[in-house]
Parts: sequence; structure tokens; C-alpha cells
Amino acid sequence: MKKILVITGLLLSTVLGAQELSGTYMVAQRDTCNLYIDVYLPTPGSETTFEGQPKPAILYVFGGGFVSGRRNDPFCFPWFKTLNDNGYGVVAVDYRLGLKGVKMKFDVFHLIGTAKNTKKAVDIGVEDVFAAVRYLCNNPSVGIDPYNLVVAGSSAGAMISLSCELETCTPTERTAILPEGFRFKGVMSFAGAVMSTSGVPQYAAEPAPQLLFHGTADAAVAYDKIAFGRYGMYGSSSLVEKVFSRNGYVYEIYRYVDHGHDMAANMFATWPEQKKFLEMNVIQGKRRIVDATLDDPTVPVLPWGSISVNDIY
Repeated sequence: MKKILVITGLLLSTVLGAQELSGTYMVAQRDTCNLYIDVYLPTPGSETTFEGQPKPAILYVFGGGFVSGRRNDPFCFPWFKTLNDNGYGVVAVDYRLGLKGVKMKFDVFHLIGTAKNTKKAVDIGVEDVFAAVRYLCNNPSVGIDPYNLVVAGSSAGAMISLSCELETCTPTERTAILPEGFRFKGVMSFAGAVMSTSGVPQYAAEPAPQLLFHGTADAAVAYDKIAFGRYGMYGSSSLVEKVFSRNGYVYEIYRYVDHGHDMAANMFATWPEQKKFLEMNVIQGKRRIVDATLDDPTVPVLPWGSISVNDIY
């Protein structure tokens, strides 16, 4: 599976081109590793404003089940280039892989332990993403406006991204390193969920606009929810129905019929929806809500669409 992803990424990079890396910066030192970001500035000559307003940069968090993945996976380069060519900067971040080497079991006897381990991995990722944000705040010479960021992630990275937004709305000890009142401008989640140990997620302040892509047959990250008492994984559909729509929050959800976990990597195919979301919801601030169920043959079913938690762990 990993070889398929790498080969596919290299082929796409060759055919479509990869954007030039603007710089790599170390943002934090941890006991086990150093954390870096890669910065890709908008393509020279591209339009970096929309209707007179500056376009945000995309803070990208890679996927890999908290056991693998890297910020500079070639598979993402064509998407980065599309963003850059359309005037959006990209910051690809590192985070520690909190489940690497951890034994995970998914039977009824181990659900609570598995939930706790996953929540811990998410929390570690959130801490590391916030370290990247702090670095951007302290280093304007990088060329990225830290107060105009959309956090985006794939799979495990989408889970981290959604939790980053949740914590900036409902501050925790991890948000203490951020400037007071810091907020993201939006969230883009590719097959993500919120891992909770306290029931249905609750926001103390209204979250930024959320763009959610998810396959209805996802067997790796819950499309709806998996809950056991106060422990649960709340996927895109559940977040919309139990939190966003009930509270009048701004969201767009695209439910892809019979797609599995491949929607975690369908960034390139879903660019038109991303573009509208960024221009209308994020930049213009329109309270545009979309709830779409799609059976779209033009969106490819990628080779890892059938991947499940048992394949990852």
C-alpha cells in the first residue's frame, strides 16, 4: 500500500509538476525529534487577493493513522501547486506520530483504551501544529500571515485539524502558546473526525467555517460516529448533525456515496469545492451552508479506498 501511494505521488508530480519549496524551518525541539515546516509561497504572478481581500495560507497536516506519513509526501505536490498557482500559500507541518509502536485493538474489551490512545495522539498533534503557528507568529520574514490561516488535514491530519479549531474555540493548556484570541479563518477536513473523551464535542465560541469531505463507506475514520459512553469518534456526518446544524455554525459537507477512506487523499479532485469555500465562506465571510450527497463518477476511487483500521494497525 505504501509503495502504491509513493509511486502514485511521483507520477502525479511528474505529470502535473510540483511547486518550488520556498523554505524549510525548524519550529520546535521535542525529546524524540525536531519538528519542521515546509513553506510554499504563492506562484509569482498569481492573484493573491479575491475581491480586494488577501487570500489565506493553507496550513496542511498530513495523514497516516498517527503511525506514518510526512509533510513532504510527493503525492501532495500537485495539490500544493494548484493552491500556489491560485494565489494561496501553503505551510506543510510536522507532528509526532503518537500511535507509532502502540498496540491497538478494536474489540469491545479494548474500546476505551483505544479511544484514550487515539485522543492522546491527537493531542500531541495539536500541540505540534500550535508550535508551527507560534513560529509563524514570531517570524514574519517567512512570508506567511499567521492571522490568515486555514488549517487543513487528511485522515489523522484532518482529526488534528478539527481538534485544533475546537481548542482555539474552547481553550486548553495547549492553546497557551498561541497569541491571545488567535483563531483560524477556516478548516478543510479530508475524511476527519473529532476524538472525544467527554461526549459530543462542544464549542465555547462559534468555530470558523468548516469544509468536510467524507466517503459514506469509510472504514478507517468514522463517517458518522463510534461512541462508547463518553468516549467517541465523531465523524463528519455526526459533527454536522449533532453540533454544526443545531447551533447555526457555518459548514459545507460533501458526502461521497460508496467512497471509502480514499476521500482522505482526493484533494486534487475536489479543488472546485475548495475554491468556492475559500473564496465565499473564508474570504468573503458568507454564511453559505452546503450539505451535498454525491454519486460522482468523475471523483476517482483511489487504490486505498477500502483501507480499514485493521489494515493500518
